[in-house]
Amino acid sequence: MAVVGGAAIIADPAHAASEKANRLTIIVKVKGRWQVGSSSATTLNANTVPEDPTIAALIRPAHEKVLAYVNSVIGTCTQAMSAATSRYEDTAAMDFINQVQAQEVKAHLTGAAAGLPVLSIAAPFNKAAAIPQGSVTVRDVAGLYIYDNTLLGIQFSGAQVKAYLEKSAEYFKPVPGPGTYAAADVTNAATVAAPNGTPDYNYDIMWGLDARLTYDIDLAAPVGSRVVGLSYDGAPVADSQQFGVAINNYRQSGGGGFPGVTTAPVVYNKQLEIRQLIIDWVTAHGVVDPPSFFTIDWKLTASGTPLTITP
Repeated sequence: MAVVGGAAIIADPAHAASEKANRLTIIVKVKGRWQVGSSSATTLNANTVPEDPTIAALIRPAHEKVLAYVNSVIGTCTQAMSAATSRYEDTAAMDFINQVQAQEVKAHLTGAAAGLPVLSIAAPFNKAAAIPQGSVTVRDVAGLYIYDNTLLGIQFSGAQVKAYLEKSAEYFKPVPGPGTYAAADVTNAATVAAPNGTPDYNYDIMWGLDARLTYDIDLAAPVGSRVVGLSYDGAPVADSQQFGVAINNYRQSGGGGFPGVTTAPVVYNKQLEIRQLIIDWVTAHGVVDPPSFFTIDWKLTASGTPLTITP
C-alpha cells in the first residue's frame, strides 16, 4: 500500500511490485475513516507469464485426467454435423440438440402434462461446433453446447409459440426482396434492446419431437409479422393448441426478453445440465444418425421466395 496525497493506493498483492496490477483500489480518509474512493481492474494475459513449476507440477495430474476425459471416445456419428450455418439455415446439429432436450422433457412429463406434444428451443451460439463423421469424443459433443445451462420444460399455447418465434425473428435484418445475401447482411440485427446487434445466442430455433413444427421467416415482412405458415404435423398451429416446450434456464428466467416464458407453467425441472445430457445421450446410444432426426423445418424467405444465404 502506498499513501499519496492523503489517499491510500492498494494493488493486488500478487502484483504489488508491478505497475500492471490487475486490481487497483484507492481508498480515501473521510472524517477520520477510510472508505473506497475508486476501484479498477485490468485483465492480464496469462500466456505472457512463465508458468510456475511448483504450481504446474501440483495441477498436472488433474489436468491430464481432464484431457483424458474430454478426448475419450463415447460414440460414433454416421454423418458429419456442423453448426457453422445454423444461424441462417436449418442444420442437423441444432436438430440434435433439440432432440436430446425434447426427449428428456417428454420422458418426465406427468399428470395433465403427460400427453402434451413436445417442442424444443435451442440457439446457435457456437459457430465452431462440429461433430465429425466416425468417432465422437466428449470434447466434440461438449462443443455443441458451450454454456452451463440447465433444462426446463414449460407449457405454451400455439399463440405463445407464434409470439416467441416472432421475437426470435427480430434477429434478422430486413431484405428488399428475393435474392442472394451474405450472412452478415441478414443476421445480428440492431434493436432497441441490442443496439450493437442481436447476439447469436438470442436467436432461437424451435423443433418438434412428436411431429414436425414447420415455419418460414419472411425477411421482407415487418418485424412482428415475419413468421409465416406455422404448422404442426402438417396443420396450422391453433392459438389454443397446447405444447410442452424444452427450454434452458437462462431463457426461461427471462434472458433475451422472450415473451411468455417467465409466467408459463413449469412442467419439468430436474436441474440437469444440457451439455451433460447430450454427452450422456451419445454415451447411452452409441451412434448419432442425423438422417433419423434431421429434416428442414424452417427457412428464410422474402415474399414467399426462399433466400440464398452465403457465409
